[in-house]
Amino acid sequence: MASNIHVQKLATLTGHRDCVYTLEGAADPSIVYSAGSDGMVAAWDLNQPDTGELIARVTTSVYALRAIPERALLLIGQNMEGLQVIDLKSKTILRSVALPKVAIFDITFVAETDRIYVALGNGGIAVIGATDFELLTMVRKSEQSVRCLAYNRATHELAAGYSDHRVRVYDVTSLELKYELDAHTNSVFTVAYSPDGALLLTAGRDAHLRVWKVQEKYKERGYVIAHMYTVNHITYSPDGRYFASCSMDKSIKLWDAKTFKLLKVIDKVRNASHSTSVNKLFWSAHQNQLVSCSDDRTISVWDINFSLDYEDYTVRDQAKDI
Repeated sequence: MASNIHVQKLATLTGHRDCVYTLEGAADPSIVYSAGSDGMVAAWDLNQPDTGELIARVTTSVYALRAIPERALLLIGQNMEGLQVIDLKSKTILRSVALPKVAIFDITFVAETDRIYVALGNGGIAVIGATDFELLTMVRKSEQSVRCLAYNRATHELAAGYSDHRVRVYDVTSLELKYELDAHTNSVFTVAYSPDGALLLTAGRDAHLRVWKVQEKYKERGYVIAHMYTVNHITYSPDGRYFASCSMDKSIKLWDAKTFKLLKVIDKVRNASHSTSVNKLFWSAHQNQLVSCSDDRTISVWDINFSLDYEDYTVRDQAKDI
């Protein structure tokens, strides 16, 4: 593992009163939204990170946020209480969409279909019109939770990770089930397509990061035991050359997106990182800053410098290590 990647902690954002579960970007790359157990949705300016602005307050915990910047909207997944649509200009609730009284684990918006897709704790994916905010349909292929969603613009596919250990891939328009990936041995908490749409990365409670070849009917390319415990989230860097993972083991790891080489571990001992589970990441185009949130009630802002060279390392098909 390379140790010459420079990582500097720029700020610790405080103000949430309980676990912080989710982060989301805005039209302005210097703005990031956060939410968690306390029901508060805050906006933070990475240029002036000392204070946050309260955007909304809901009555239950929030696991999922999704911004629609071109419409100045923020979607809030209010557990047990449905989807709240916030007008960011007026900071008012534009619409409340009633959904089954279950947890909302993820939300994604697909401009091509003008639809919002919501991952639900009852095993369903709710499909909502993004203009009238009417519930259009519900796709339910499992009795267990849908934990995460990712859209592939190149193939017009929607990948969903489930608590039944499977990843299901749908046609985003017809919602036809195209593929079912059955390699994980526990809940799948995060799915992420590479920026070019050629690969799907999946991870979760079994701590394995698995890589799938999209154009080869999702044939598995390889896997690695990425963390000691549950992998909570994976996100790509703005330039697509790297990705980051975070875990219940309190660490953040930085990876080369081409070779899958582990480049850097960010943790409490070495970097004064989080003291408990790291739940979500947001990699901002604003000065290449990585933002993380945790059960420890804080949000950390990291400066990542990848300017130094490192040894090449290639992925091995079906390898135990990548």
